[in-house]
Amino acid sequence: MTVRAVSDSYPTRVSDRPMWIERSHPTAWPGVASGPASGAEVACYDRDGYLQIPGLLESEEVARYWDELGRLTTDPEIKADERTVVESSSDEVRSIFEVHKVSDVIAELARDPRVLGRVRQLLGSDVYIHQSRINYMPGFTGNGFYWHSDFETWHAEDGLPAPRTVSLSIALTDNYPFNGGLMVMPGSQHTFVSCTGATPANHYKESLQEQEVGTPDRDTLRALAHRCGIDQFTGPAGSALLFDCNMMHGSGNNITPFPRSNIFIVFNSVDNIPGAPFAAPTPRPGWVASRDHTPVRR
Repeated sequence: MTVRAVSDSYPTRVSDRPMWIERSHPTAWPGVASGPASGAEVACYDRDGYLQIPGLLESEEVARYWDELGRLTTDPEIKADERTVVESSSDEVRSIFEVHKVSDVIAELARDPRVLGRVRQLLGSDVYIHQSRINYMPGFTGNGFYWHSDFETWHAEDGLPAPRTVSLSIALTDNYPFNGGLMVMPGSQHTFVSCTGATPANHYKESLQEQEVGTPDRDTLRALAHRCGIDQFTGPAGSALLFDCNMMHGSGNNITPFPRSNIFIVFNSVDNIPGAPFAAPTPRPGWVASRDHTPVRR
């Protein structure tokens, strides 16, 4: 295994025991003072690691993106593309990656001042898209995502040096407490959980359907949950959630008749570009973790 030969503030997958490492970087970064987020909202994000934005999109906009999701998930060429991940237990679409490159509509959303302005405020710099996807959790058969920190994977397998990355999740369907809504542990972003187990070659092929390597042990999750508690992202379609890359989060299976779909865009600071992986044989493909650091511009 190749481990990058530079200083590593967040070692992971290098020990047979999990470790807790207190974060040495801020959650909300200085550098961009003005934007759509208020000072109180930035402070809340810095403390809790997430920020809810009710009604980011109007109902007409939600309808437009819902139509786009329908077009993408029924296009046979897109379904056959390697960037499309299907459910492990069925042939239904689970996620479509690099969606801002296959959809002009979603590319425009990433440049929207309501989005771009907020993420620049939180990261304190210009940003580029590290990853984008549409997640489609169908009714009855939608599988959840086990508890994890995105930064653990992006650090270990993509080579991101610091947790200077923010994820945006925009609900295209109503998010209820019972249809697999995203759960977060507020404040957990202040602690990096170093996981056990070596990274297999081409690990992304399995982890995009069901991740095992890079997920915390149960004792760690139990302790974090008791310390931080658990909040859940619920609300009508058009609601949005911004959350820090080291936030511990996950979602349950959806056994209800109500689907849960969202647009998911990950913004990384242009001052935090990836290098060689810290704990993986090779970097993941560009459609999973971009190495194009062109800043997003309005």
